[in-house]
Amino acid sequence: MRSHLLNDLTAEHYRRSVTEGVERVAAKLAATDRPFTGVTVDALAPRIEGIDLDRPLHNTSAALDELEELYLRDAIYFHHPRYLAHLNCPVVIPAVLGEAVLSAVNSSLDTWDQSAGGTLIERRLIDWTTERLGLGPAADGVFTSGGTQSNLQALLLAREEAKTVGLGRLRIFTSEVSHFSVQKSAKLLGLGPDAVVSVPVGPDKRMRTVALARELERCARDGLVPMAVVATAGSTDFGSIDPLPEIAELCARSGVWMHVDAAYGCGLLASLRNRDRLAGIERADSVTVDYHKSFFQPVSSSAVLVRDASALRHATYHAEYLNPRRTVQERIPNQVDKSLQTTRRFDALKLWLTLRTMGADGIGQLFDEVCELAQEGWKLLALDPRYDVVVRPELSTLVFRYIPMAVTDPAETDRANLYARKALFASGDAVVAGTKVGGRHYLKFTLLNPETTADDISAVLDLIAGHAEQYLGESLDRAS
Repeated sequence: MRSHLLNDLTAEHYRRSVTEGVERVAAKLAATDRPFTGVTVDALAPRIEGIDLDRPLHNTSAALDELEELYLRDAIYFHHPRYLAHLNCPVVIPAVLGEAVLSAVNSSLDTWDQSAGGTLIERRLIDWTTERLGLGPAADGVFTSGGTQSNLQALLLAREEAKTVGLGRLRIFTSEVSHFSVQKSAKLLGLGPDAVVSVPVGPDKRMRTVALARELERCARDGLVPMAVVATAGSTDFGSIDPLPEIAELCARSGVWMHVDAAYGCGLLASLRNRDRLAGIERADSVTVDYHKSFFQPVSSSAVLVRDASALRHATYHAEYLNPRRTVQERIPNQVDKSLQTTRRFDALKLWLTLRTMGADGIGQLFDEVCELAQEGWKLLALDPRYDVVVRPELSTLVFRYIPMAVTDPAETDRANLYARKALFASGDAVVAGTKVGGRHYLKFTLLNPETTADDISAVLDLIAGHAEQYLGESLDRAS
């Protein structure tokens, strides 16, 4: 069994095995003609449940053959131009190369004596990101597993900085279309059930700052403590960006921690044409970024950044076996001092190789392309009498609803949209997302693939309409 350990004696075995795996994935990518096969849970689950994990195959090729049947054949392929569902981006090759390198070397980024150069590369990328954000010379941060963890850590820091007795008095203000991780973080941080105050948005799905000001005043009047305002720079459903300069002004006036959830909108940091949409983010106390959304990185590659590095002390604990206090005086850079995680992958390497190969402008160009595509898609939807589109996008999402000409019952229209989405997924021809607006079912395109075209959007809209019309026709037949 030692022949499977990666070391100096097995380097050639490693090369052959990984090459065979890469060749299989490359062949699959080249042959993929739709984002999904349409396989059902009932069809796939028995095949996987039937595998006896106590009877190994003892052969890499045989294991890859099996994997082809159980996973590769039916995987959902985000690189396909008609995958239009969630915030999953196609990935760039330098980042995938980085994934291969970091998995093989397997550095752990918690302490210097487990990572050495990896620590310094991550720190340099954190500095690069804070410079792009404009957070100032005292800024710092750390890579995380994703936006949910980044938001949790930012709100942990805000809670501790609030310096108040009685967690039940703390309040977090965020827009009604912000990410669910704000509410989840509040619960994990031990705050009360009323801790998160939902601030209304306007027709553009951006937080109403007049409403925020009113809620902050009410908070003070009721003897409560405003802990943080979470502004969103790229809401999951609408791609909307809250008015950051005005929110920053209100936070400064009230002495409230300002956190910006830019998990989606962080791609604008590299944009060649749309960087100004993040104006005001430089005034934030903390920022969430997800490179694995709009920097075209594999999952996971994310970070939380703070204006004042000293705030990260609230996540610091010292263990004698790992990061004893004396290492601080010795200026040994242990990233675990800043992180909620201990053992942590060298995910920063993927972004490093991407920047060193493509450059930030290369990333920004790709993100600008999908934002422009969303504008084209919005025009198509606005001119199409079959559809109602909710809002003109600031980033690259489109939320819309099929509106049948002969149906006036909103509930029946809901069912038609739900059916169309499920039928489209089952066909494998395209994958789209769904959400609710005003209590009604809507569909959603999340455009993160520069290979997607306006023709793809038109074709998928025709497919959706076809499925919806089929449902409505069958519904009428059933009713007659």
